[in-house]
Amino acid sequence: MFSRKMNYHDYLQLEKLLSCQKAESHSQGRAAHDEMLFIVVHQVYELWFKQILTEIDSVLAIFSQEHLDEKWMDLIVSRLQRVVEIEKHMVDQVRIMETMTPLDFLEFRDMLIPASGFQSLQFRTIETRLGLRRENRLKYNQTDFDQSLQPAQRSTINKIEGEASLFDRVEKWLERTPFLKMRGFDFWQTYKATVESALLQDMTIIEQNPALGDADKERNRLILEGSLGNFRALFDESSFAEAHKHSQWRLSYTALHAALLIQLYRDQPALQLPFRLLTALMDVDEWFTTWRHRHALMAKRMLGSKVGTGGSSGYQYLKDATDQHKIFQDFFQLTTFFVPRSKIPQLPKEVERELGFIYSQSTTS
Repeated sequence: MFSRKMNYHDYLQLEKLLSCQKAESHSQGRAAHDEMLFIVVHQVYELWFKQILTEIDSVLAIFSQEHLDEKWMDLIVSRLQRVVEIEKHMVDQVRIMETMTPLDFLEFRDMLIPASGFQSLQFRTIETRLGLRRENRLKYNQTDFDQSLQPAQRSTINKIEGEASLFDRVEKWLERTPFLKMRGFDFWQTYKATVESALLQDMTIIEQNPALGDADKERNRLILEGSLGNFRALFDESSFAEAHKHSQWRLSYTALHAALLIQLYRDQPALQLPFRLLTALMDVDEWFTTWRHRHALMAKRMLGSKVGTGGSSGYQYLKDATDQHKIFQDFFQLTTFFVPRSKIPQLPKEVERELGFIYSQSTTS
């Protein structure tokens, strides 16, 4: 059974791993102490990217099945939560990098040109696998993101773009939600009236608030009118199609309804795991946004208004990407239309029984 003795050093291939830190400043005879830190932190990021891709690819494989058995849901959620924990660790690693001062970085920065973290194939793959589309990406030095990759890597990422992303798979899964049409219960009309009443009540509060000037009242009124219009579009397919065309929503009409239903009735046993899935997807998005934000702040701290080593606008590019490169934004936007639990329409008993896994017991002789 044991044909050879396994050794820790050999198993982890430490000889190869620990020989991969080649400081450019050393090879040029201008040794910069902090370049080793810079290399190690970025190599560790790439290792975490590899683990994130392992988790995402496994989740995609499960979602690609024609019928997604509910028994897999807990596994999907736990793997996405692992991604979130890795992202939190990645954010913490920025603190380690910031023990290097700007002057320390400048000792070797120019030797890195034109290398840039933007050229990370693994991170571009993560973004694409999750569902970031080419048309939603910021241009990098006025060109598409893949132009910074090597030719072979460009072919790889182009192939991945043609495959279904996690966003695509989740959308199809949501569209198959079995509880969208409930017998004898017009949930959508009841909920529509409840939310409209809440938004109109907010409008009244604004109008009667003595602390607000006319300009503030008008600004808030326009925001609420926009929210009210977006909400009403959720219940009219032609209006929704127009909003979808203008990228106000990315999910389909049916998928968005399913996501809203899951969020509102998340306490029902049949919807608890789906709710945890939506929450995990928002967490993945939020922590990547946090990581980009911390990266942008670090770039500002290290470079000020200088361009990045890859030739981009440095801090400004990273800051703008933080705002734009979000994938599951629809789930965040839906919270605009939440109401207090006490105002959520009560489910009919038969529907609640279906969502509650209540089964009748039969006796056997």
